[in-house]
Formats: sequence, structure tokens, C-alpha cells
Amino acid sequence: MANLEAALAEIKRGVEELIPEEELIAKLKENRPLRIKLGADPTAPDIHLGHTVILNKLRAFQDLGHEVIFLIGDFTGMVGDPSGKNTTRPPLTPEQVLANAETYKEQVFKILDPAKTRIEFNSSWLKELGTEGMIRLAASSTVARMLERDDFKKRYAGNQPIAIHEFIYPLLQGYDSVALKADVELGGTDQKFNLLMGRELQKQHGQPQQVVLMMPLLVGLDGEKKMSKSAHNYIGVSEAPTEMFGKIMSISDDLMWQYYELLSFRPLEEVAQLKADVEAGKNPRDVKILLAKEIIARFHTEADADAAEQDFINRFQKGAMPDEMPEFSFEQGIAIANLLKDADLVGSTSDAMRMIRQGAVKMDGEKVEDTKLVPATGTAVYQVGKRKFARVTLA
Repeated sequence: MANLEAALAEIKRGVEELIPEEELIAKLKENRPLRIKLGADPTAPDIHLGHTVILNKLRAFQDLGHEVIFLIGDFTGMVGDPSGKNTTRPPLTPEQVLANAETYKEQVFKILDPAKTRIEFNSSWLKELGTEGMIRLAASSTVARMLERDDFKKRYAGNQPIAIHEFIYPLLQGYDSVALKADVELGGTDQKFNLLMGRELQKQHGQPQQVVLMMPLLVGLDGEKKMSKSAHNYIGVSEAPTEMFGKIMSISDDLMWQYYELLSFRPLEEVAQLKADVEAGKNPRDVKILLAKEIIARFHTEADADAAEQDFINRFQKGAMPDEMPEFSFEQGIAIANLLKDADLVGSTSDAMRMIRQGAVKMDGEKVEDTKLVPATGTAVYQVGKRKFARVTLA
């Protein structure tokens, strides 16, 4: 029973919703490897830390001895998942799907154990459905049920178009669970309708219903919006170690604990002790450094993590960089003088040029000497004088 309680505690770590928990407990008591499913449509060629929240949970299941199925939606990717969208998403071409799928496989194995991961493509069974199978699948739900979805409901009420194929998507995702005989399916909170559809279709096919486990959406560097490329508040898993280190160090002290809960592999007891240490007076910056090094070592190497820490110390801590600073996002192509003014580091562009000539402006710890500089894309810390700092992202 103690082992069951420990396993359940690890599974529930950071979980937003578990439907239903009692069924998961019953499955765990069967003392067999459970089939844990995560489906991903290869809609983008790379992933950021927000995507890894669910992958970390998959890894936890692997470490507990369960069978992980990473399902690449090469068929559903050509349909387009409408979850959270206020417009119909353009379907991907077969060539885009395959190219993105290969990149996905390379990146997920930075977290998952390849020897314990089963890769599947849902075209294997969805292509076999044919016209008759699709019609039977469509008959398993109703338009009224589909309009219970929040995104469909809003679009319908707002007289925005909903394509017929978008109604098919949740049914296809649900049928994946039937084909795989999934015991547990993971997803984000925005996937709830689709995940529950898997339970419904399994019931209709006489199968034991899967448990639905939903993870929260990771908050981005701005501390407000979910991490995403469109919001320019993300940390890519393939970014340079020094870039990752600087971005992680820029998050607020409060947000750091969500990152520990959702991104760290440290035991819950250890995280609790770190939090107690901070409450007792330990500098949260030191705890943030531990988090940054853990994440960098996972996606690069421990040597890279050590080097990134030393680089950070050399450039920032010795220059008395504050733990927190204002965050700004501007379009690429902005001149340095305008950037400094718009980031509230100077009162005017003429002030900016004067400060540059005086050697009082630094970018990532290095003096800026060119008054006509146009900084490259990416994120950097800009400093004017000894006390004015801002982290600026150009994209």
C-alpha cells in the first residue's frame, strides 16, 4: 500500500485534473504495466519547456514501470485540431507532417527513455477506417454534443464558421484510444473534451475506459500568459545553454515554484525543503540556479550547465544584476537608441546616444559602443548606468 501511495503521489504531482481518480487507483492495484497514451499532432518542428510538462509526466510513468505510447498524429495533423482555436486551423500537408514528426521524435527522447517508449502513427488505423468506418464513427456522437465544447460554442454564438471536419477531430482522437486500448491518456487542460471523447468511444466499443489526466499550461517568462512562441515568452529546448540559463533566472521568485513542480525531476520532499529554506532566509536566486542547471543538463550536458552558470556569474552577478527586472518585447530591426527609450531605460533617444558615448550602456554585460547598433533577434539584458536594467526580447 505504501508503494501505491507513493506512486499515486508522483503521478498526481502538478496535475490539474484527474478523471476519475478512483479508476486510476483500481488500475494501479491490478499490478500490471498500464498503457499510457499521449498524442501529439506534429504541427511545429520544435518544442519549448511548456510542451515538456506533459512529457515529464510521461517519464514519471515510465520510471514507475508503465508502458508509454507516444502517438504521432500524422493522420489527425492533416485534419487540424480545433482545440482553443477561434478560427479553422489550416491542415498540414503530408510532407509537413512527416518532416515535423521526425523532429519531434528526436526531441522527445531528450526526456523519454527510448527503450521504454512505443512510437505509433495514427494513420496506421485511421486510414483503414474507410468511408463506411468514418460514417459509423461520425454516428457515435451528435452535433449538440460537439457544441458543448467551449471553443465551438463561442464560434457558433459569434457566427464564426465551423468546418464539418473539425467535428470529426475529437472522434478521431477518441478512436485512437480505442485502437491502442489506452489505460490512461494525458493532455493539457484545453484538451478535456477530446480526452473524454476517448472514454466515451471506449465504452461504446466495450473496452475499459481510460483515465484522463490533464496538466496545467506552463506560464511563460512574462509571468502572465501561457508559454508560447506567439507571445515571445518561451524557452526552447534546443536553445543555447547560456540563453536558457538567463531566461530561467529572469522568472519571478513566485513563478519559480510552478517551474519546480512541473519541470523539475527532483523529489517532492526536496522541493518542499528548498521552499522552506527560502522562507527561512535563503536567497531564492540560489534555488533558481539549481533549477536552471537541472534543466540545461537535461537538454544539453552537465558541463554545459556549469559553464552557463559561470558565464552568468561573470557577466551579471559580478556586475550586481538584480534578480528581477522589467520585461519587454519589440519587433526585430529596432535601433538601440529607440530600444533603450521604449524600455524606459532613458528619457529620450538623444539621452540614449549620450549614454552610449559615455560607455554607460551594456548589453548582456558587454559595453555598447555603436550608437547606430541594431541588435539581433533574441533575448538580452540591457543596462544603463549602475541601476537601470531591462530584459528585452526581439522577434
